[in-house]
Amino acid sequence: MTNPNATEKLSVNGKNYTYYPLKSVVAPEHLGKLPYSIKILLENLLRTTDGESVTEEDVKALATWTPTSLDEKEIAFSPSRVILQDFTGVPCVVDLAAMRDAMVKLGGNPDKINPQVPVDLVIDHSVMVDYFGTTDALEKNAELEFERNHERYQFLRWGQKAFDRFRVVPPDTGIVHQVNLEYLAQVVFQNEENGETVVYPDSLVGTDSHTTMINGLGVLGWGVGGIEAEAAMLGQPITMLVPDVVGFELTGKLQPGVTATDLVLTVTQMLRQLGVVGKFVEFYGDGLADLPLADRATIANMAPEYGATCGIFPIDEETLNYMRLSGRSEELIALTQEYAKAQGMWRNPGDRPTYTETLTLDMGTVVPSVAGPKRPQDRIELSNLSATVNDLLPKERKSVEVTLDGETFTLEDGAVVINAITSCTNTSNPSVLLAAGLVAKKAVEKGLKRKPWCKTSLAPGSQVVTEYLEKAGLTQYLNQIGFDVVGYGCTTCIGNSGPLPDAIGDAIDANDLTVASVLSGNRNFEGRVHAKVKMNFLASPPLVVAYSLLGTVTKDITKEPIGQNEQGEDIYLKDIWPTPEEVQSQLSAIQRDMYVKGYSDVFKGSEMWQNIEVTESESYDWNDESTYIKNPPYFDGMGKEAPANLPEIKGARVLARLGDSITTDHISPAGSFKPETPAGQYLISRGVESKDFNSYGSRRGNDDVMVRGTFANIRLRNELAPGTEGGFTTNFLNNEVETIYDASMAYQKENIPLIVLAGKEYGTGSSRDWAAKGTILLGVKAVIAESFERIHRSNLVGMGVLPLQFKDGDTCDSLGLKGDETFDFAPLSKGMKTIEVTATSPNGDKKTFEVKVRIDTPKEWAYYQNGGILQYVLRQLDKAA
Repeated sequence: MTNPNATEKLSVNGKNYTYYPLKSVVAPEHLGKLPYSIKILLENLLRTTDGESVTEEDVKALATWTPTSLDEKEIAFSPSRVILQDFTGVPCVVDLAAMRDAMVKLGGNPDKINPQVPVDLVIDHSVMVDYFGTTDALEKNAELEFERNHERYQFLRWGQKAFDRFRVVPPDTGIVHQVNLEYLAQVVFQNEENGETVVYPDSLVGTDSHTTMINGLGVLGWGVGGIEAEAAMLGQPITMLVPDVVGFELTGKLQPGVTATDLVLTVTQMLRQLGVVGKFVEFYGDGLADLPLADRATIANMAPEYGATCGIFPIDEETLNYMRLSGRSEELIALTQEYAKAQGMWRNPGDRPTYTETLTLDMGTVVPSVAGPKRPQDRIELSNLSATVNDLLPKERKSVEVTLDGETFTLEDGAVVINAITSCTNTSNPSVLLAAGLVAKKAVEKGLKRKPWCKTSLAPGSQVVTEYLEKAGLTQYLNQIGFDVVGYGCTTCIGNSGPLPDAIGDAIDANDLTVASVLSGNRNFEGRVHAKVKMNFLASPPLVVAYSLLGTVTKDITKEPIGQNEQGEDIYLKDIWPTPEEVQSQLSAIQRDMYVKGYSDVFKGSEMWQNIEVTESESYDWNDESTYIKNPPYFDGMGKEAPANLPEIKGARVLARLGDSITTDHISPAGSFKPETPAGQYLISRGVESKDFNSYGSRRGNDDVMVRGTFANIRLRNELAPGTEGGFTTNFLNNEVETIYDASMAYQKENIPLIVLAGKEYGTGSSRDWAAKGTILLGVKAVIAESFERIHRSNLVGMGVLPLQFKDGDTCDSLGLKGDETFDFAPLSKGMKTIEVTATSPNGDKKTFEVKVRIDTPKEWAYYQNGGILQYVLRQLDKAA
């Protein structure tokens, strides 16, 4: 291996750039065999070699990567930038503000708490669908959004002024991942260093699990917890194990009538079945030549759903075409092409890198599909949906007569009450958005109308979408069916579906109806979309429109009529489904100028945003009366040095005994909550009326609300409180069923540590740091599960919670753990792979078993010893000159 710090010059259109050539450390015959994603990681190490975080041995190990060469090898990855959304971003900024205060208490310089890399926060998670089906829905929802979130937005504006390298994209602009794809991402990054322009691959981490969408553009990035993102913002590398890289070969072309949504649901199902948690997935094959970049982004977006760390596509001509369409400069496009070719990062036909394992999909075999009713990997062929639903529903169907807006109709089990074109997964993809518009156009021309019980909404991921739908002449038809624009943000996809009309909601409650939503989102976990909606199906935007016409999932939409025209003639799906040629002809409506104009003043915001007053100050002036923004307790009592010994857990009780696939939504829900919940009771005690509760997600800057919302999902099933659903447990101090929050407080009063027992795939779903923050604030010291999802395991360590994994074959049931036992853990020391646990039942019987310690890297051991990643970083910065 030659000099790992060697640089070379790259001349593009007469301008010289400096770069770190991979050929300086990789043999030419080996470079072509390295996966694209490994090349990006290698360049990162090459450029950041310092002898400490990154050594020459690290570079050499990655330069000679083979599928079996680097088992359990840790590296330090330094992303070029960080992106945030407001639900996860507000607590990040709260923590940074709290760290400034804590630094002052330690006697240090608060100005050390500043982002060291560019950070962009896009406000997209707060808009709710209160108004729909009218042309003024967008304006009314925006007004309500600012009314509800004024304090949070004021805080973010303070942060924008107080911190360096921190930009905020204001509300009603778009969804973070679509804004990243269309505008923020550079593909090749440039930085001025010592009078030279150094170029390197754009890379990032984000506080949203769907950060992976940018992988479609050839940019490496993935979701991390807010606490890990804060460390990256403060200049700390992301420690990670060198991943296995799964090669996914795409061949052939999609058949007419099949959408990118159908493709991604198929890919998700295949990769879930293979098992790719903690792995990189890289797409290759001849099929990429005919796969538009928007389709690539759709596939990359759902990496969290198939369980991978990322789902990346290499740079090729299609990448450059999209950069040109979306308004990137010709200078950047030329640099991207030349740099990618110089580094061996350019996709050539026939490229076949060496992968850990591979699988293949002929895209010609993909059929129209949906996924549900409660997991995104549970794909159902569209023609089988009605049969699947009818098997799930009771034979004795419930129905009720409802009157809404002067119209009386029958609402039945299986009725679709929410139809939402939502989510960056699909609204970033012009082909499926235009197809939805064409379905609406044909439906209107055939005299069809949406069913009166369907709540319809269109929430584009950027304002460019509205521009091209308008230019294509399709907006008027979408409006006529009821798909008026309700906001530019995540809306229904993250649970901000807003209230159902009272008549509908009351009928569902009074008759215990099992109703459905059909949405173009990426997640459909229980209780996520709407508390009253038990079945949720992910589908393409044109299918979302079609199901608003049919109004039920109990009928076969592929064979039965979806409605009748004014002459009483049956109209079928095939009568309104657009041909590929029709969709293709509409794509010409999309012009580069739309992107250039749409993003020309992206940080300016509306008049409502500009009118938010904010004071400029180095430290935040906390308001004790605030129920949105509060100084968190993480640094209370913290000393300048880390504790000498690791925590010991003795006499622990079980707070919750949970099953498989417990999501971060189960642990820390994002949606609305009722007055009788602990969070609701707390806000009422602070003088907040229930109409002003907003959502858990919007309250993430206040730990008092969030700890009360932890394990409070209405669909949580805790086996310690049989017969209940929601955030309840048995308090073994009095053997009574209580809320999880109340029981936790009782245990903490007696200084009793707590643990959680769980099954497989614990912590799947969103990269929600509050699922870990709430856990530690409830007094939970350890979680023992059969397996963990990547981000949540990392977040638990980052908050000082010990993740432990049952040995293969062991489960709560096989070990006879009921949850009423007292648990004692053997002393823990750094680097331990297993630890012994003794469970003592109420009658004195003891069971001793071993579990795996899932602190996976040396850096994570340092975090855990410090009580968490924030405490570690704060102490490091305090010691720094």
